[in-house]
Amino acid sequence: MRDFKSSTIYQIYTKSFQDTTHSGQGDLRGVISRLDYLKELGIDYIWLTPFFKSPQNDNGYDVADYLSVDPMFGTMEDVEELIGEAGRRDMGCMFDMVFNHTSTEHMWFKRAMEGDPEYMDYYIFRDGEPDAPPTNWQSKFGGSAWEYVPHLKKWYLHLFDVTQADLNWDNPRVRRELKEVIRFWKDKGVRGFRFDVVNLISKPEIFGDDSIGDGRGFYTDGPHVHEYLQELTRDTGIDGMVTVGEMSSTSLDNCIRYSRPEDRELSMCFNFHHLKVDYKDGDKWKLMQPDLRELKRLFMEWQEGMQEGGGWNAVFWCNHDQPRAVSRFGDDGKYWKESAKMLATAIHMFRGTPYVFQGEELGMTNAYYDDISQYRDVESINYYKILQDQGSTREEAIHVLQERSRDNGRTPMQWDGSELAGFSDVAPWIGIPRNHTYINVESEQQDEDSILSHYKRLIALRKEYPVIAEGEIEFVDRSHPQILAYRRFDGSSELMAFHNMAGEVIGLTEPFDRTGWRLLVSNYRDEADVKVGTDAADEADITDGGDASGTGNREQEGGSQDSRMITCLRPYESVVYMRDK
Repeated sequence: MRDFKSSTIYQIYTKSFQDTTHSGQGDLRGVISRLDYLKELGIDYIWLTPFFKSPQNDNGYDVADYLSVDPMFGTMEDVEELIGEAGRRDMGCMFDMVFNHTSTEHMWFKRAMEGDPEYMDYYIFRDGEPDAPPTNWQSKFGGSAWEYVPHLKKWYLHLFDVTQADLNWDNPRVRRELKEVIRFWKDKGVRGFRFDVVNLISKPEIFGDDSIGDGRGFYTDGPHVHEYLQELTRDTGIDGMVTVGEMSSTSLDNCIRYSRPEDRELSMCFNFHHLKVDYKDGDKWKLMQPDLRELKRLFMEWQEGMQEGGGWNAVFWCNHDQPRAVSRFGDDGKYWKESAKMLATAIHMFRGTPYVFQGEELGMTNAYYDDISQYRDVESINYYKILQDQGSTREEAIHVLQERSRDNGRTPMQWDGSELAGFSDVAPWIGIPRNHTYINVESEQQDEDSILSHYKRLIALRKEYPVIAEGEIEFVDRSHPQILAYRRFDGSSELMAFHNMAGEVIGLTEPFDRTGWRLLVSNYRDEADVKVGTDAADEADITDGGDASGTGNREQEGGSQDSRMITCLRPYESVVYMRDK
């Protein structure tokens, strides 16, 4: 029986979680040593980023052997112990399967480079001249998506780094090989799988130039992707397990199909549309303030659309490929604690399975490195040069990386306030943000009002109340650009959630009468004393967000202010009320 609807999944970026080998890099025994912390947090599944043998050109997402553990992370015995120890704590391990491509160090690709036709058919090779790539497609990491091999007089496709060659899923033998990988780890007790950029696995029959984009329109949600996922699920027996697909530039209709139970493909999907609302002109490397109106529109579209179609969302703000949410959508200065809690509450009260990325539960922020030598991510290093080639100064390019680099999510876990944050006893592979002295597990465990304590409460509520785990969702105050408000309901209870996405007091379009409702969770300690009645109006000016009525906490026409009415929210305020039907 699937239990993912009431579960919370915690992503571990193994390299940055806990070092026990004095190497400056996290390892599997480090994960084992912190299982009690994850259990106390309330986690049900642990998603580990790849620890397989790899040259680490893309931090493990360039796999050289799916069935071997990279010595930098540990041994197969460590993996087996981790699976067993997690199971004893009632937590399942979810492994990350990178099946769109392999490292060029993989045995399959090496055989292909020797000219072996059998293994060349494992990948996507095309004939061509050295100065004429088969198409104009661009790599996700910059530059052409094709690499020329002189001795073969052919090009191979790499949608990501040049050392990550795309697999040919149209070859039945490739699909059989990958099924064996799933069976191998399933037999060891793995209870879930995350599939990396899995909606890119099916390439078109005809490869052509893209006149309007970078090529993604040709291969995203490709012609046989649903067929191949159904086959993979059926033949490996993972239909009853927790599975999630990372979907790049996908569509709502496709994600319904990927996650709809009757189609037997995946349990749920990641989509990233909501994480592009601060891309100026759709370009990740051009900065602008988040478009909150568009963010809200996307949440409504995907929450209600997946519900209507019978699909299921994986809901999240952060992962190893994203900047820290509190620095991006909140305020990591004045309203650090309030905005981190608000962002968490908004996601955890949604319809969908919430994911917590390591350190998110502490309110970890962007690293704000100020020199290119501090960055490690291949994408960031590439774009540092590209941005300057396009005319940016060094300072401008660094500022973009401070806001956009994937390294922001890859800094070491902040366990305590010591010099190396309790992560290691030697210099770590990547620098530790200076604010780890107060943003860390040790200090937040001692604070009942901490962000960590708030996450524990949210995770527990999902298990306690079926309406959160499985209830329907309906958005209210739909036109207000800065207020995210929605109703969750089932046959026995309902809740109302209000979230102010802005750093100012905002008036609700329609005041909420809390009579008969009980407060379930809030991110302000003094919610009952300040926010209702006339008190809040005395403390701050009220912004109506353009579409609001502007009434705020002012007296309504024809009567006096009722203290039971919630009429405004403070900066980044989040409140959730519940009642029985």
